[in-house]
Amino acid sequence: MKSLFLLTVGVVGGFAVAHQFNKTPRGQRFFGELDGSVKSFRAAVVDGYKAREAELRTDREES
Repeated sequence: MKSLFLLTVGVVGGFAVAHQFNKTPRGQRFFGELDGSVKSFRAAVVDGYKAREAELRTDREES
């Protein structure tokens, strides 16, 4: 129970610090770059998933 409390305090504290950091120009730049990186990673995962799905469909149709 104590570890759950500490985890909750850490998460809430992290959000509070991130919110304050995001108010600065440097923080906005950092989170903007992070958002771009996450979107790029997500797009790569989606593309890979779709390519693999198409590959599996082709293999299934050939069998």
